[in-house]
Amino acid sequence: MTDLTAVDELYYLEICEVADLLDRGAVTARQVTEAVLDRIDTVDQRLGAYAHVAADEALAQADESDERRRAGAARGPLDGIPLAIKDIYDKAGWPTEAGMAVRRGQVASSTATVVERLEQAGVVIVGKVHTTEGVYTEHTPPFKAPLNPWDPGRWVGVSSSGSGVAPVAGLCFGALGSDTGGSIRMPSASNGATGLKPTWGRVSRAGVVELAATLDHVGPICRSARDAGLVLGAIAGADPRDPTASLRPVPEFGTQPPASLSGVRIGVDPAWSYTDVSTDVEKAHQEAEQVLRELGAEITPVTLPDPTEAITDWFGVCAVQTARAHTGLYPENKDSYGPALAELIELGRSMSGIDYDRLLQRRLLFKGQMEAALATVDAVLIPAMSFIAPPVEKMVRMDEETTAGVHRFTVPFTLSQLPTVTFPGGFTTTEAGHAFPVGLQLVGSAFEERRIVDVVGAFQAATPWNKRHPAL
Repeated sequence: MTDLTAVDELYYLEICEVADLLDRGAVTARQVTEAVLDRIDTVDQRLGAYAHVAADEALAQADESDERRRAGAARGPLDGIPLAIKDIYDKAGWPTEAGMAVRRGQVASSTATVVERLEQAGVVIVGKVHTTEGVYTEHTPPFKAPLNPWDPGRWVGVSSSGSGVAPVAGLCFGALGSDTGGSIRMPSASNGATGLKPTWGRVSRAGVVELAATLDHVGPICRSARDAGLVLGAIAGADPRDPTASLRPVPEFGTQPPASLSGVRIGVDPAWSYTDVSTDVEKAHQEAEQVLRELGAEITPVTLPDPTEAITDWFGVCAVQTARAHTGLYPENKDSYGPALAELIELGRSMSGIDYDRLLQRRLLFKGQMEAALATVDAVLIPAMSFIAPPVEKMVRMDEETTAGVHRFTVPFTLSQLPTVTFPGGFTTTEAGHAFPVGLQLVGSAFEERRIVDVVGAFQAATPWNKRHPAL
């Protein structure tokens, strides 16, 4: 058995690497879980990623995993791996507060399908991580935003804030997030994580706190695309509790990336990728294109639809669906709501049926245009945001330019429900002198998660960016 002190920074290994150690008997699941819990005790006092830590339950799950391995009955690469879940996923006996004062102290009586599937895969669930109020844009009292592990003065992203921080800071090996307008992608880009927003319908939403039903996507945030693929493979698939979950077969996600991208066509739309983006983002994008070429991919021009109207329409669609989701809570508990979520709900309550139908018709047209553009290539490379994560004070109440910059590359792909992988494509230095990640995004056609995971996996095998860690 390996002395954990001899394993350099165990808490920064990828899931595939920890799984190999467990399979070889070099470490036990209990040792790995104890190391993660110790790390949470020490580091999360400063960062504040976790809303709830279940140490005793996690250790019991780890012991069960070790028993299975001794019996030769391990359940796969996730067996014994400590993961976290965003505080919107029900787990029986645990609080589900969703960052809302009005839900403070509420305890779930049942377990979300995706959490059950993680447990069936042998995952050790160490706890729940923070989210914004009602899965929207603000952290409101009594809840606080976690700190960015690279630079505490920089935005941590929303709404999967804790899910973005925890894997990057070595507080778990991956976390479930969710994405309605960018809530997997913004925290991944802001913290240097790798987030996988699957196709809408790929994953069940049963037992998940709703923001906007046809925009909500369930997916993982990890340290690599390969890890994210393994988690998606465990949680995806049809579910009688959620008839909107797709009946399509779930692809097999392997632990090794392809050695070559020969024959893969990656689209780039200069109007999207190189207009009104920061120098850091432009540089990372250009360098990523070159790496993909060297791996054998063909970089080819594409023309994506203009997202301007779609971004505005997203707010209307989200508002109406959020207002419906909060029926019975709002306006009865209006005084308990923060300004951003209340404003969104009021917008939804004020919209006429005819105006909402106009949004839905434009959404269908935009989705069709986007699917047609993606059909010409295997994937499209774009930025994750127009700039690196801004200073925290700039994000309290975003101005129009900032709002456009953080939604421009995210909202179009929840509106069109297409899968994306967000990943660090390079690093820059902040004004405070901190190394800081620059996020990129690879978009795929509907239900082509395996393809985009393979492309980003090959990129990450050839580059160091997802292997860099903050000094904590």
